[in-house]
Amino acid sequence: MLLTSEQLGRFREDGFLVLPGLFGAEEVAALRAELPALFAEDTPANFREKRSGVVRTAMGLHLRNPVYARLVRHPRLVEPAMQMLADDRLYVQQAKVNAKEAFTGEVWQWHYDFATHHHEDGVPAPLALNLHVFLDDVGEFNGPLWFIRGSHRDGPAPTALDTATTSYPLWTVAEDVVARLVGLGGIVSAKGPAGTGLIFGDSLVHGSPPNMSPFPRRIFSLILNPVSNALTRHRRPDHQHHRDLTPVVPLGDDCLRSAMRAAG
Repeated sequence: MLLTSEQLGRFREDGFLVLPGLFGAEEVAALRAELPALFAEDTPANFREKRSGVVRTAMGLHLRNPVYARLVRHPRLVEPAMQMLADDRLYVQQAKVNAKEAFTGEVWQWHYDFATHHHEDGVPAPLALNLHVFLDDVGEFNGPLWFIRGSHRDGPAPTALDTATTSYPLWTVAEDVVARLVGLGGIVSAKGPAGTGLIFGDSLVHGSPPNMSPFPRRIFSLILNPVSNALTRHRRPDHQHHRDLTPVVPLGDDCLRSAMRAAG
C-alpha cells in the first residue's frame, strides 16, 4: 500500500496523517479479542495507571502474541513507512497498545516521542514514524490524541523529564512552549471509527486528555525506525525500545484474515 502525493504533502506540512478505514471491522475485532489476556499478564511490559491500576500501555506485543506479530508486519503499516522514509530497512522500535479505559484513563502530557528516544535511547535523529490503528471508536469524549499542527517544522522543542504526573516517565514540553506552538498551528483532535489509521512523526508535539467517558479508547501503536538511525544506548528495557534491528519484512495484505481463518 502506497500513499498519494497529496497525502505525503499533507504529512510534510501538518506532521500527521489520518487514514480512514485502514482496517476492517473483522480485523479490528480479532485484534481486540487478544487484549484481555495480554492486559491480564503480570509483566513489567504492562504499565498501569497511577490511580486505578488498570493497564495504561501494554508493550512488546509482537513478542507476546502471534496476532500482533503479524500486525507489525502488515503492509498497510510497513509499506507507507518505507515510502515516507525512502528506506526499506526499518526495525520495530516499539509495539504497544495505549489504553484509556472508561472513566479511569489518565492524561498523556504534551510531548513528542523523539525527546524520549534521544535522551533515553540515544537515537540520533527524529526519523521514526508512529503508526496507529484505532481499536475503538475515538471521539470527542474518550481521550483522543491532540496534535499541534506543524509543531515539527522548526525542529525538536525543549523538553524536561516528568516522573511525577503519571506512572510512565516522559520527556514533556513546557506550557509556555506549547502555548507558542498552538498560536502558530492550532490544536487538532484525531478522531474516527475503529479501524482508522494514523501516522505521525517523531518531532510532532502531541498529548491526550483523561477519559472521563464510559467509552474505552484503545489504540495500537507501532514505531518503525531506520536501522541506520538505531538506538545507541541500552538504558531502558527491551520492551520500551527493542534491540533486535532485523529489518521488518511486510507480509501479505490478508495476513490478519488468514490468521482468523486458521484459528476458526
